[in-house]
Amino acid sequence: MKDINVNEIAENLRRVISRLLKILKNQTKNDELLSLTERSTLASIYQYSEILPSKLAVMEKVTAQSMSQIINKLLEHGFIKKTPSKTDKRKVIITITATGKKIVEKRRLEKQEWLAQSILEKTTQKEKELLVNAIKVLAKLDDLK
Repeated sequence: MKDINVNEIAENLRRVISRLLKILKNQTKNDELLSLTERSTLASIYQYSEILPSKLAVMEKVTAQSMSQIINKLLEHGFIKKTPSKTDKRKVIITITATGKKIVEKRRLEKQEWLAQSILEKTTQKEKELLVNAIKVLAKLDDLK
């Protein structure tokens, strides 16, 4: 049996995942005119329910000033709200609004529908079964399960 080159597997997997992520990002409509960082920030707020702006800045790898601008834009659109911290009045807590949730969920659904259609059209039954097993392996890499 041929030796398995894990470096080659890693490189090919990285390339395929990166390309697929780019395609998925391009499949969602940008009706709200949000930048990629603004959309990513909104998704992070959705994920954490409530979060400090400083933590968002670290997660998105932007300066506090840039995050302040992003937060202001998301506020203008009504996607988030700011609430003073109950424990430290100098801090604000960022939460997502119902409108913001709808935007995030709409984008996720668009991506999922595109991916489902691609899988349906471009793969055989055996390949679909391979994908089911591959997802289990990939989940191990990120400790998802």
